[in-house]
Amino acid sequence: MTHEQPGLLLVDDEPLVLRALERQLRGILRTPRPGYRIEAYTRPAEALQRARETVFDVVISDYRMPEMNGVAFLRAFRAIQPVAARLILSGQADLGGLADAVNEAGIMRYLSKPWDEAELVFAIENALKERRLLLENQRLADELRASRSQLSLQEAELRRLERESPGITQVNWGPDGEVLLDPDGETERKRGQWE
Repeated sequence: MTHEQPGLLLVDDEPLVLRALERQLRGILRTPRPGYRIEAYTRPAEALQRARETVFDVVISDYRMPEMNGVAFLRAFRAIQPVAARLILSGQADLGGLADAVNEAGIMRYLSKPWDEAELVFAIENALKERRLLLENQRLADELRASRSQLSLQEAELRRLERESPGITQVNWGPDGEVLLDPDGETERKRGQWE
């Protein structure tokens, strides 16, 4: 999967609605935020295939589509790209179905048709912020796992050394902060004999 620039995936079975949404988003996102990639599909299966090939930051899907409804599409999309923000667009308020969408497919936001431009921009900006936070959390969790793994490797090596040479991993400190290599004081007694 490639991820050159932030991407928005739009899925709606109605070509006119899809073109209007795409045109409006290109106008909104072009000036203040250059470099966005917007891809639009009327068939959910094609959009899922594309999701297997490239990374999308945000996906906006229609709720009612004949080939595959929005909940099923977003659930399948989530399996491919779990960190992408998912929004659903609908002209009919089916609250039970939308509750299923939120729970089953991890929908971040519901947008009504016709959409309000300010609400659309707000939803996309929040979706992008949430995605960045999720990615940062994943990165920090990965770093923590890696440091724990490294620590575990060091602990295992210390245990191995201790088994082979008991006491080798122990540090003995003298009264003035020096490291005593001979905890029994044999070196000190011999030093007195040498002087």
